Amino acid sequence: MVQVAVVQAAPVLFDRDATLDKTAELVSEAKNLGAELVLLPEAFIPAYPRGLSFGIVVGQRSEKGRSTWQRYWEESVEVPSAATERLGEIARDARTFLAIGVIERDPSGTLYCTVLYFGADGTLLGKHRKLKPTAAERLIWGEGDGSTLTVVDAGFGKVGGLICWENYMPLARMAMYDQGVDVYLAPTADSRDTWQSTLRHIALEGRCFVLGCNQYVTKSMYPKDLAGIEDLDAQPEVMCRGGSVIVSPLGEVLAGPLFDKEGILSAELDLKEVARAKLDFDVVGHYARPDVFKLRVDDRPSRSVTRESDST
Repeated sequence: MVQVAVVQAAPVLFDRDATLDKTAELVSEAKNLGAELVLLPEAFIPAYPRGLSFGIVVGQRSEKGRSTWQRYWEESVEVPSAATERLGEIARDARTFLAIGVIERDPSGTLYCTVLYFGADGTLLGKHRKLKPTAAERLIWGEGDGSTLTVVDAGFGKVGGLICWENYMPLARMAMYDQGVDVYLAPTADSRDTWQSTLRHIALEGRCFVLGCNQYVTKSMYPKDLAGIEDLDAQPEVMCRGGSVIVSPLGEVLAGPLFDKEGILSAELDLKEVARAKLDFDVVGHYARPDVFKLRVDDRPSRSVTRESDST
């Protein structure tokens, strides 16, 4: 048995250090509920920049949009860095496995939508970079590669997952199932009612527990001095209403969905249910047809520049 917690909250938008402080408070609160695993939403540090254009239209960019980007870039998270050290401390102090969505700044300067996995001892166990940003996300985030289709051993079971609409990619899901994921994490920015059916489908398809996690964000939470803030003038006050949920391997909702407020969902998971659920369906095992269908996953890092030296 393992106690898990899904945190539905907003960051201190565009403020990495303040959001790290809030993360510590939220993880401590989840730990008080007995959580051995805590999940926070997609792009929690420093923000999911919902409603912002970054001054981009086809064929044109604006200087104000570049200023919005600069602030977003400066508040993002390098891996490793003082920020990841702090997150490791938060996990270690709470003695809990921590998964959190961040905007990762690569040394090249590109930003990636990433989930970081920390063990209960504070060790950074792995990360997953979003393979395919959706729609306008592609203007600000790069694409991950197969090297971060990550499943990690959390001690109580195997933990991994995909971010937001990656979960609509059947082959990406199969790559996760093939690694034996027990607790499938699905942090997202999608608050539609239809997203709930997606998470229940993944649980049934993968015969795994699914933790869906979203933010609750209002327009008033955005910093008033943010360049391009006028992009939000036509937006509703509630920018994202949440929808976090915990689902069993047979598609039963164990907690949530939570809408229209911040909060923490908690549930006790019996991981033996994963094996019991596979009696009649194992999508990469006895219910597969490898004689008809095959999936090839390239899990090598994909680099644009490689260096070779002449050793002679």
